[in-house]
Amino acid sequence: MNVYVSVDMEGITGLVDHTQVDSSKHNYERGRAIMTEEANAVIHAAFDSGCSEVLVNDSHSQMNNLLIEKLHPEAKLISGGVKPYSMVQGLDETFQGAFFVGYHARASMKGVMSHSMIFGVRHMYINDKAVGEMGFNAYVAGYFGVPVLLVAGDDQAALEAEELIPNVTTAIVKETISRSVAKSLTPSKSQELLMIKTEQALQNRQKVKPLIPPDHPELKIEFANYGQAEWASMMPGTVHDPGTTIVRFNAKDILEAYRAMVVMTELAMKTTFC
Repeated sequence: MNVYVSVDMEGITGLVDHTQVDSSKHNYERGRAIMTEEANAVIHAAFDSGCSEVLVNDSHSQMNNLLIEKLHPEAKLISGGVKPYSMVQGLDETFQGAFFVGYHARASMKGVMSHSMIFGVRHMYINDKAVGEMGFNAYVAGYFGVPVLLVAGDDQAALEAEELIPNVTTAIVKETISRSVAKSLTPSKSQELLMIKTEQALQNRQKVKPLIPPDHPELKIEFANYGQAEWASMMPGTVHDPGTTIVRFNAKDILEAYRAMVVMTELAMKTTFC
């Protein structure tokens, strides 16, 4: 069995604010060390459960956070920031399951550091179904026939996963108190939990179906301000709803919609605030 692991950072044990997930801040090195240990717990459990290949995709910010020298020697790592498929780079039909580790809730939900790709996105939709990073990534997995077997993060990420993917296994490593406060397990306890949940997820895999995306989906993104929408709508093929911060894109499939989302959010970050 080949397993794909996408590892974000905001949903990692004990991380609660930007000083722990921003490479320019003083708590970041502690954060990336815990992130690496948490990914490793899942990797070790996957191999111990009989998986033959584990591909890990670093999925946070510039996507160069995981310490490769600390990972299980048999794992493979995709690292680096310019990826056409961002958080699901390398995911295809050769995998029998996907794990989302260190994940957070979408922007419109309560949750530790909740957001959707960038902090300038209020809402994101596929055919009017609200999605965040988790939902969009699960749709890409579903396009390839790959079920999402495990989602690990805070309690709100687990809630979003359970509403989205019937029978998914969730691992809650921290409970949300506010967007920047959580009651968290210690790293050692989280790693124990993740190993148990990884084994359970693999045992439960026959009960989980891929999240199949719609054909010819419409992507709709509502940005936080008009300038962000203006920048996003510079991408050819987009339509900016007049007088709103909503930008639409009609895609031939979910892969094109995903790449459009990556471009639109990157453009939106170019807005100058004054």
